[in-house]
Amino acid sequence: MPAVSSVLVPYASYLRVYEPLAAFPEPERGHWARYAERARRGGTPTAQDELRRSLADLLPTPPVPVPVHESADAFVLEVDGVVCVCPWRTRLRGWLALEELSELLPEPVLDAVLPPVVRGQAEADYERWRERNPDARPWIRSAVWQVPVRWFVLFSDDEREYVPAGSPGEAAVLRYRTPMVQARRRVARALKTLREAIDEGPLTEGLVDVGRWLEEFHPRSLVELDYGGLVHALSGEQLAGDRSVADITEGIAALRAGDGAGAGAAYERLTIRWREVRNRQFAN
Repeated sequence: MPAVSSVLVPYASYLRVYEPLAAFPEPERGHWARYAERARRGGTPTAQDELRRSLADLLPTPPVPVPVHESADAFVLEVDGVVCVCPWRTRLRGWLALEELSELLPEPVLDAVLPPVVRGQAEADYERWRERNPDARPWIRSAVWQVPVRWFVLFSDDEREYVPAGSPGEAAVLRYRTPMVQARRRVARALKTLREAIDEGPLTEGLVDVGRWLEEFHPRSLVELDYGGLVHALSGEQLAGDRSVADITEGIAALRAGDGAGAGAAYERLTIRWREVRNRQFAN
């Protein structure tokens, strides 16, 4: 069995917000400024390192569903001379993921993976922490075996960045990045169109939730959609041909123009593409 450090942990996508250093109060700003200097020298962990650490916490008996201490790591970008930081906040995200597990797994499976006493302790810890940190929110959202349709609304096709897999062990990259002001504008326009064209539904509710989350951050932030480990569930041909953002943009534009058939065709392309990916979760 390979060591945990060599395990590739796949099949999750990520929506991240990178805030400029000015958005952070001291002394946290100083910490991230020093961290960014380390990142420039290549001395900071990667997304795969983050996932491997999470996997390692699940190996002990009993498992550790949420880290004991909050992560001091982050992802760092520098755009036009401005350093932007996306804190991992692994502990907070662990608590939030734990709340969603009951919807993803049958109770017998959940009890086998994380015994009730372990979950109960984690929930009690979160309640106490939340009392002290009522305004806390994650900079990263994740989804397993899919990219939620509402995430695509935040971007445009010309922001797509695709790098095919290179040498053995070098994974492909598929991601989008956009300024926060653009992401918020696209959410607002899409919500207006959806509410005028169709009844309230899951897509509308999901966009409202994403829009509220985006409002929590500095207006000069960057928003990133990263296919993450999903690149290991899709072939190079599928990744190269994936234009999901273009599909959702086309669908919303069709709704705005009163073209229900065109909107339906675009949405059908999306649902078929991602249904095939989700179905692999249950394949042997």
